[in-house]
Amino acid sequence: MDGSIDRMETTVKSLDQAAAVRWDDFVTGHAEGTFFHRAGWKRVIERTFRHDCHFLYAESAGAIIGVLPLVHVESRLFGNSLISTGFTVGGGPLVARVEALARLEDRALEIADRLGVDFIEYRVRAPIHDDWTVKRNLYVGFEREIDPDPEKNLLAIPRKQRAMVRKGIKAGLESRIDADTATAHRIYAVSVRNLGTPVFPRALFDNLAEVFGDDVDIVTITKDGAAVASVMSFYFRDRVLPYYGGGTRDARAFAANDFMYWEVMRRAAERGYRVFDFGRSKIGTGAFSFKKNWGFTPEPWTYEYKLRRIDHIPDINPLNPKYRLFIAAWKRLPVAVANLIGPRIVRGLG
Repeated sequence: MDGSIDRMETTVKSLDQAAAVRWDDFVTGHAEGTFFHRAGWKRVIERTFRHDCHFLYAESAGAIIGVLPLVHVESRLFGNSLISTGFTVGGGPLVARVEALARLEDRALEIADRLGVDFIEYRVRAPIHDDWTVKRNLYVGFEREIDPDPEKNLLAIPRKQRAMVRKGIKAGLESRIDADTATAHRIYAVSVRNLGTPVFPRALFDNLAEVFGDDVDIVTITKDGAAVASVMSFYFRDRVLPYYGGGTRDARAFAANDFMYWEVMRRAAERGYRVFDFGRSKIGTGAFSFKKNWGFTPEPWTYEYKLRRIDHIPDINPLNPKYRLFIAAWKRLPVAVANLIGPRIVRGLG
């Protein structure tokens, strides 16, 4: 059977609840599937941000052969776009057959033109198309295998950073796993305010915990019973992804952030997870340096864009000099004010 016949037999549909299990089965079974391809993100994003999601899947002979999760983000400040998967660090097209990608993109372009978007953005490790605009040398990912033996994992951390973990242990820090989104968000909100970044709403944490259930947990670090650091992690196949984390001002004195990530790694290894995914960071940021100091090798990511109504990629990036004054001012806001205004701004960033 030639490719043209295969393409005619491939249909594209929009994700509904009835197809969610089959969607996730396809994602889990695909070698390049990630947590950010999962069907549940549609519900999380629609509930949290009230954006329309166009989660498309290609089907042939009753089987899903490709998925493309798109989020429509429209903002007066930051433009009009379709992003896969918006508000995450991944989720680009995932296909088992070439014709699936062609059909999914045909539909995506139809949606883009109907919505009048400026561009379609794929958050991918490597570009898929030769004729799309790409953004290089901005993001990198960090991940490595972890061992069932906690001592081997500890020794794999470079000496200086390992000393910080031991400092936390000697300080009497303790960790707990819970579903306390209130504490996690409170600490996270302070951390991102201190970085000059608008915070996501508390509803995002609640919706993630509700939609993904046991595949999400929170590790909270305490000192003398008081929470000083907390991180929400995602679990997918054999990997753990500590994702939304932060510490109070007291955290640095006790090396609580280092101890926290160590506890995530230690607990995950005990449960049989074998890859520690430290996530994506911008080159040149504090997060980038922190992860490198843990001995993780940065792996380049290359996002790609199909430009529609503009001729260049918007530089919506905190490292852009034009945002310096905004960031400096944001750091001085009272946390309560930042928490009130921040979700309204971040809703348009995607």
